[in-house]
Amino acid sequence: MSVIDYLLVPVLIGSVLATDPLLVELPRGKLRGRDNKEYYSYESIPYAEPPLGKLRFEAPKPYARPWKEVFDATTPPVSCIQWNQFVEGADKMIGSEDCLTVSVYKPKNSSRSSFPVVANIHGGIFMFGGPAEQEHESIMASGNVILVKIAYRLGPIGFLSAGDATLSGNFGLKDQRLALRWIKQNIARFGGEPENIMVLGHSAGGASVHLQMLQEEFSQLAKVAVSLSANALDPWAVQQGARRRAFEMGRIVGCGLQSDSVELKKCLQSKDASEIVGAVSQYLVVDYVPINPFGPVVEPVDAPESFLTQYPIDIIKSGKFSKVPWLVSHTQEDGAYNAAALLAKQPNGKELIDQLNQRWFELAPLLLFYRDSKKTVDEMDAYSRDLRQQYLGNRNFSVENYLDVQLLFTDLIFRNGTLRSIDLHRRHSKSPIYYYVYDNPPVQGIAQVLSKRNDIDFGTAHGDDYVLMFAKPNSQSRDEKMISNNFIRMLEGFVQSDKASLTYDNCVFEDNVGQGKLHLVHIKSDSCEKVEVNSIR
Repeated sequence: MSVIDYLLVPVLIGSVLATDPLLVELPRGKLRGRDNKEYYSYESIPYAEPPLGKLRFEAPKPYARPWKEVFDATTPPVSCIQWNQFVEGADKMIGSEDCLTVSVYKPKNSSRSSFPVVANIHGGIFMFGGPAEQEHESIMASGNVILVKIAYRLGPIGFLSAGDATLSGNFGLKDQRLALRWIKQNIARFGGEPENIMVLGHSAGGASVHLQMLQEEFSQLAKVAVSLSANALDPWAVQQGARRRAFEMGRIVGCGLQSDSVELKKCLQSKDASEIVGAVSQYLVVDYVPINPFGPVVEPVDAPESFLTQYPIDIIKSGKFSKVPWLVSHTQEDGAYNAAALLAKQPNGKELIDQLNQRWFELAPLLLFYRDSKKTVDEMDAYSRDLRQQYLGNRNFSVENYLDVQLLFTDLIFRNGTLRSIDLHRRHSKSPIYYYVYDNPPVQGIAQVLSKRNDIDFGTAHGDDYVLMFAKPNSQSRDEKMISNNFIRMLEGFVQSDKASLTYDNCVFEDNVGQGKLHLVHIKSDSCEKVEVNSIR
């Protein structure tokens, strides 16, 4: 369908929308949404066939069954089945395997006949999370964009890979791609503008956005992209060693010591999803470490409907990716998400950070995501030793030295990958690349939740900006509401801009393409500042 065809769709069905805004007609039939006073919602719309039975560990199939009756789109989306870090107790399983849906939220704004679109990909280290966790009231209150939330497969169900065409992996990323196609094809029927689509994600969602950008098709699906606190060059975004973990899964759930991926896949497809997801606990060494035993991989070129057949750095260097305007960011102390859990009291009454003094060479490669990227144990140990010396010198790991450990996590897990991505994109793309750093510590954020303590000044941690974009207005202080409004206006302006310009409050972003110096916007509680750094690296 051409862009002209898309633009004609609202005209052709406008009378239906005008008579009953809750009733929307899709190719599969009609659906009915909910009137939420300030906005309309159309939730849990299937975009793919349920990935059950023989469709497990396969690329998603577009939803093709017609609705004989009006589809009830008033049920909130369920999370895909997962082993969730934030569930208390030994059993951390939540969600359903039948979960591949999109949910559409449309503001009531009589001054607009159509709306730009923000497609949101949730985070959760590719292991957990879900669309229902992302609030939408603030964006709806602004009244200028349609928001679409995407659910996709997670953990071993979404990313188990034997590294071959039989069990290739990346099923969750393929889900996202199919959902983006669905949005492009159908959003005009809800009053959305298919030529003005932003794809936005935070954390694993931000890395997902970047990975989607590395598909040449993406430029046909989106106008602009936003990766908050993550990108495809972060060390956790694309894994190695997946084949070993896949066959270990077979052993754990009773498939025996398989060596053939065809037999492994057949056995795993016969198991209940809860057995496979529950097995995640067997991969954890301590607490929720490693945090992502399953995630994106490089697939073989003969994989069916392959998504990623080269490492992201090689794709960027080749120039064969979508050239769309891109905003990338991180918070000032982004690594607090991964580091703060080290301060939580263990059953023995001590903090996990103390164990690093005896177990650094064992735990550092898991905490910092380089266990499978080093060729030998000696190389891995040397790297671990160098990191400790660089950030701590001869001091012990301790609560008193925690902030230096947190800086190590921020640099290795978030900041370094961001700078590397900006550097490569500015040399291999002509589309604008924008960058901001958020620095405004909250009273209560993710670091306090994970550490279960409030006596540490963690700074501005992972997600402290994102929650202000996706939070309920009545949960924010006056300053936070101001920042939230600025962020939402920034996103609205970005997706609507004809020239791909970007502004936060009174700070106009500088494009980093072709620049020798690094340009960023430093966002604080009551101000923003344009900053120019002499070198990008």
